[in-house]
Amino acid sequence: MDTKAFKRSLHHSDKYFRQGFGHGDDVAGQMQTEYNSGLIQEIRALNYTLTRGNVTIKLAEAFGFCWGVERAVAMAYETRQHFPTERIWITNEIIHNPSVNQRLKDMNVAFIEVQNNDKDFSVVGQGDVVILPAFGASVQEMQLLNDKGCTIVDTTCPWVSKVWNTVEKHKKKDHTSIIHGKYNHEETVATSSFAGKYLIVLNLDQAQYVADYILNGGNRGEFMAKFGNACSTGFDPDTDLDRIGIANQTTMLKGETEQIGKLFEHTMLKKYGPQALNDHFLSFNTICDATQERQDAMFKLVDETLDVMVVIGGYNSSNTTHLQEIAVERNIPSYHIDSASRIGPGNRIEHKLLHGEMAVTENWLPAGPVVVGVTSGASTPDRSVEDTIERIFAIKAEPVLA
Repeated sequence: MDTKAFKRSLHHSDKYFRQGFGHGDDVAGQMQTEYNSGLIQEIRALNYTLTRGNVTIKLAEAFGFCWGVERAVAMAYETRQHFPTERIWITNEIIHNPSVNQRLKDMNVAFIEVQNNDKDFSVVGQGDVVILPAFGASVQEMQLLNDKGCTIVDTTCPWVSKVWNTVEKHKKKDHTSIIHGKYNHEETVATSSFAGKYLIVLNLDQAQYVADYILNGGNRGEFMAKFGNACSTGFDPDTDLDRIGIANQTTMLKGETEQIGKLFEHTMLKKYGPQALNDHFLSFNTICDATQERQDAMFKLVDETLDVMVVIGGYNSSNTTHLQEIAVERNIPSYHIDSASRIGPGNRIEHKLLHGEMAVTENWLPAGPVVVGVTSGASTPDRSVEDTIERIFAIKAEPVLA
């Protein structure tokens, strides 16, 4: 399929929208009321530090809603205003935040359900309005909705679209796209649908395995067993790794993406030499600015003296998980929660372990003076951060029972 031609024709359709509908001022006021926070503005004005009683909150200098997420939510709100009586669907969560998604459900926006790992588009009728979320949708989904005659509202983040353009360039030059990401994450599924040949690597260890295979060959069966779910149909590591290009899921760790890019550049340089490198290796910067800023702010925060770290964001949010990863690697007691409701009753917290299950920790805030670091993923509104901080203050204000 010529994905570039399909995108071009879709963008010229009178049933396809990538901008708002002229209700921006109304929606901005509504979102400010529902998601903004006076307390967070106060902490920002106090150099990101607030002390109340024996609790000091240190807030990361970049956190929460990014521009792409705010844009997507605003477009979803505008869509409901512009189509007050039509059935409206979202192909997935608009963003990875439970309170925002619930708010849209309250506005009678329905979410496509997943049956046996596949989305059930049979519920969508001709003339329905369908919103594509911030992390995009696959070409196949867009084509299906277009064929159904749906009105499509595309809130895909421009940074994600930039990655799609990158893998299109790889495909045009017959390079295999090596995508740093999670093969089953919605964004990576969408990105790979725009690629020709592709291979998805989760981390630097997997990238090193692929690099060793490029240089030394190996067991093809073992390779395919490892990457069978993370490559294009008919992928052959013995022939499809001689020309490669680098791309990434925009929410991965910036440093790791850069390391993977350098690893493959050095690998192709070693195999083909400097004269032929440009024929075998392509690299474009596809690291999202907002992801980078939040990770940089987190690295700065964990360099301070903290007793506890709280990371707020959806449990299926990749960028939030990577913020948690930074704290865990520094051995700071760290708790990933998706909302303030996970705190309490009393000095108790329900949280998600890094790459693991849910857990409950009692007496998670130590006695006496405590310094708590706080950050949140790019899909988390300031109001959720405020609610979390207020609960922390409330715990420490309660008398300690003997």
